[in-house]
Amino acid sequence: RGGRGPAVAPVAMAKRWVKPEVNKSTGKAVRVDMHIKTGDTVQVITGKDKGKVGEVIKTYRKGLKAGKVIVKDVNLATKAVRPQSKGESGQLVQTEMPVHHSNVQHYSVAQGVRSRVGVREEGGKKVRYMLKTGEALPERADNRVRAAEGGASE
Repeated sequence: RGGRGPAVAPVAMAKRWVKPEVNKSTGKAVRVDMHIKTGDTVQVITGKDKGKVGEVIKTYRKGLKAGKVIVKDVNLATKAVRPQSKGESGQLVQTEMPVHHSNVQHYSVAQGVRSRVGVREEGGKKVRYMLKTGEALPERADNRVRAAEGGASE
C-alpha cells in the first residue's frame, strides 16, 4: 500500500512533548498569578467573542492550561459525544473552551463599563475594587467553606 494515506485534518490534542512549567527547587508546577477569580463578571476584549460579557466559571492556575479561564457562554466549541449505551445515539454538544486571562477584563454590570482592578484596605481587610467606578468586587467564598456548608446541610 506504499503511500502516506489520505490527508487528515489535524486534531487539537495536547502534545506529549509539551510539559507544564516546573519550579526547579520544589519540582511542582508553577502557579500563574491572575487578576481574575472564579465568580467575577468579565468582558472579552479581544478575539472572535470580543464584547461578550459573562461570569468566570473556572480558572486554571497550574499545568498546561495555566493562565486560562472559562467564561460562561464565551468561546463555544461543538464537541461530538459518543453514545453511552447501545440504544442511544451520539450527540453534538456545545461547550465553553478556555480563554487566556489577558483577553478578559472585569466588567461592571451596574455602570456598563469595563475596568482594571485595584486593591485597597477597608477595616483591616484587603478588598478588590474597580479603578474606573470605585465599586468593590464581591468577596468570593472559599471552596473549603462552601464544602463544609454543603456537607452540613445534607
